[in-house]
Amino acid sequence: MTSPSTPPPDRTPSLTAEQHRQKMERRKIVQDQRLADMTEAKGLIIVNTGNGKGKTTAALGMVLRSLGHGYNVAIVQFIKGAWEPAEKAAFSHWSEQLEFHAMGEGFTWETQDRDRDTQKAQEAWEKALTFIQNPDFKLVLLDEVNIALKLGYLTTEQVLAGLEQKPADSHVILTGRGAPKELCDRADLVTEMTLVKHPFREQGVKAQAGIEF
Repeated sequence: MTSPSTPPPDRTPSLTAEQHRQKMERRKIVQDQRLADMTEAKGLIIVNTGNGKGKTTAALGMVLRSLGHGYNVAIVQFIKGAWEPAEKAAFSHWSEQLEFHAMGEGFTWETQDRDRDTQKAQEAWEKALTFIQNPDFKLVLLDEVNIALKLGYLTTEQVLAGLEQKPADSHVILTGRGAPKELCDRADLVTEMTLVKHPFREQGVKAQAGIEF
């Protein structure tokens, strides 16, 4: 750690202002050409997975963006549902555009009933299919569906078959850790959240409103 009397490090840029301007000008030409070459638009299959925090949060950001564009959106929550999600209350302002279904009964260690968990996951999947197949819905979020796949409540084959039924211009987001390889291979966009540090494990900090729920 430097003392107050220590002079600051030399931050003299390696490029002059004019060199920087010319570099950015060249970069803009390349970026503009790259964007001009990208003319295809298509509905995407998006997977948010990994052990890190933020999978659902990132997906809800896309939900908010889609609602802002005036699109119809559906959210089906697998696993979660025994408690009323704060997200549902926040999104109630878009009730005419949004269908929100929390269809689980809580985390598996709380329900302790595999048969019932499987039944609930299958019911949630059937509900999700009605939105996936419906061209009126631009975006469908299947929250924690990857957990249902990992635990064997759903099969990868049935989910992949269902995704093939979506309209060409609609998007589906699938969240949850442990997404199977076959699903990631099929997806257009896959993001893996990496856990670096977590206050629950490192400091014993409990889940807090506004952060975890």
